[in-house]
Amino acid sequence: MVFAPGPLLTVTIEPHGDRADLHVHPGGQGVWQSRMITLLGARVDLVTALGGETGGVLRALLQAEGFTVQAVERSAASGWYVHDRRDGERDEVAAHSGAPLDRHELDELYNVALATGLRASVCVLSGVEDPDIVAPDTYRRLVADLTNNDVRVIADLAGDYLTAVLEGGVTFLKVSHEELIAAGRAKDGSQRAMVRAARALHSDGAQSVLVSRADEPALALIDDRLFQVEIPPLEVADHRGAGDSMTAGVAAVLSGGGDLAAAVRTGAAAGAVNVTRHGLGTGQAETITALVERVRLTPLDQGDRGAA
Repeated sequence: MVFAPGPLLTVTIEPHGDRADLHVHPGGQGVWQSRMITLLGARVDLVTALGGETGGVLRALLQAEGFTVQAVERSAASGWYVHDRRDGERDEVAAHSGAPLDRHELDELYNVALATGLRASVCVLSGVEDPDIVAPDTYRRLVADLTNNDVRVIADLAGDYLTAVLEGGVTFLKVSHEELIAAGRAKDGSQRAMVRAARALHSDGAQSVLVSRADEPALALIDDRLFQVEIPPLEVADHRGAGDSMTAGVAAVLSGGGDLAAAVRTGAAAGAVNVTRHGLGTGQAETITALVERVRLTPLDQGDRGAA
């Protein structure tokens, strides 16, 4: 189950020779994660809320993605953005993240997510563009209700939402080094600071932790052991979406009964392949599988544990 309360209708203007080309897709973190999980062969139930004209378009587009959509109707329109990439940059023309869910809509969404999650082998909680859409405490409650019923929960969240899932007892937490620094959980981007932050996250409630570090090797804390995740270098076409694909790769392997080490290697490969493409949550399963064999988990020695 992927919990995605705030999906987005994405409209992108791309260059195509001497003319412009228009691309319309469903988007938002949960959608991109669901796309990659499905690509890797796992069945996905996307739990979301849709409303207004944008919600109607999103509903139609989501049906073509290959995963099941369980959508709660909302009174306000779903969020959207328009980006212009004709100059090689991602220039925002206009955007609206969507209005907050009202109490009745949130209760309905929570119940659908809980029922679907209790039937799932793994649940992924994705974030929202605007914190007013769904409060962090909803995430805390959902994590607690699922994990207390022996359901594994994966989260890729930041700020107050990260704190909320830690309090709920999240099974697997993926976070970027920038998010840890911004939250004051790490003083800088050094490996020692990230190791300390990963161990602190574990102490605060995350069973396992994966810290992405942009161009540097990621760090994984698995069964209280620290590893450096080494990925072969690939040319970057678009860095956006790497973290979501990484989380999706972890979820796909765990949902199929794989172990955490295999899940982290697959997540790393999925993130690496995604950045070679112009499209979030995309890639070829064959390419990802080939790259997994080249991902290495190198144990960090005692001196790198950040205890000093």
